Amino acid sequence: MVGQSPLDPSESRTAVLLEPFVHQVGGHMSMMKYDEHTICKPLVSQELSFYESLPLAMRQFTPQYKGIVSVHLKKDSLGNLTLIASPSLQTESCGRLDNAIGDSSVTIWHKCKWAASTGSEHTLVTWSHTQLTKTFKDSCPGKMLLRTDLQYRTDSLLEEANRNQPERNSYNPWGLHCHRQHLNRMSSKHNENKLHQFLLLENVVSKYNYPCILDLKMGTRQHGDDASEEKKARHIKKCEQSTSASLGVRICGMQVYQADTGHFLCKDKYYGRKLSPEGFRQTLRQFLCNGNHLRADLLEPIILRLKALLSVIRKQSSYRFYSSSLLIIYDGQEHKENTAPLDNHLHFQKTNCTTSHGTHHSRVDVRMIDFAHTTFRGSKCNHTTYDGPDHGYIFGLENLIKILQNISEGK
Repeated sequence: MVGQSPLDPSESRTAVLLEPFVHQVGGHMSMMKYDEHTICKPLVSQELSFYESLPLAMRQFTPQYKGIVSVHLKKDSLGNLTLIASPSLQTESCGRLDNAIGDSSVTIWHKCKWAASTGSEHTLVTWSHTQLTKTFKDSCPGKMLLRTDLQYRTDSLLEEANRNQPERNSYNPWGLHCHRQHLNRMSSKHNENKLHQFLLLENVVSKYNYPCILDLKMGTRQHGDDASEEKKARHIKKCEQSTSASLGVRICGMQVYQADTGHFLCKDKYYGRKLSPEGFRQTLRQFLCNGNHLRADLLEPIILRLKALLSVIRKQSSYRFYSSSLLIIYDGQEHKENTAPLDNHLHFQKTNCTTSHGTHHSRVDVRMIDFAHTTFRGSKCNHTTYDGPDHGYIFGLENLIKILQNISEGK
């Protein structure tokens, strides 16, 4: 089957120009924004099987599955690469699609020029800080994603990708990093006419003005049943050397809005891998601190939601959520009754924030994501069948709840 010629005038009403999802804080596969309320990711049959067989009790803890869309790569004469989605009747029925063509939010990504380097990698043309600032401020009003002092460890971002000094950008670089890697893989393996299937999923942060997101890799085991011996050994080592073994959970990414600076503080998966149990606890507390004070109003609703999830997971016999993540989400924009006076002298990395108590239970969310290695009885994919619930996942949830309860009690 041959793909359409992307974005010629006759199809501009239906083709959707995909853009990187700027609030992606973890993972290695590029998440793409399809429209304001929908993201998409490359289809993996095992993940599709999970969504198609999703138990009713788990639906409130997972993104809504919206269908499948065909995607193909387009390269222009200058070497610019873009991904074009071709909506089918199935996806049209999910709701009115936003037309991304001409949207200023696409500009930075659409105009990124990719050029072959001497090695196997491609390099992205460097944009000036002024260009980046203007483009993002124009395209993401109120998101305040930019800042000049993103704190990434020098041995952190892109370390695994190229072992070189990590890039220092004036915006959260993780989504762009994943997007670049993804386009490199697609352009090197496939021609432009190759159609790829992507899953359409609910954008679970679309309702938040300042989405604060914590991506937690759950469980004591991360490798799937289909992992090679080499990959299995690598994942076991990562678990042993991180809080996955001791706590059943480790940090894979984070962004938290800082009211004192008006920007997001970001951490990546390499930072999370090196944390001790105490470091995990401190970073979890930091996720709940807006630079001025601890968001104590968030603790009870998050704990209640985690307990509800724990109750559901305990009842899911045969499920193993290997390598899946858990997102904890809240809005960094506080209600007035919870807002403490600003103190511009507080540093955004400060973890001993004073506590602010409020009567309003802020809107929070807890969602499970990434099910490419999830297995269960009745799955279309042939893997080991297990009995009982996922005890590694349960162990992680129990420890997460315990740590949050200790933070709530001031311990």
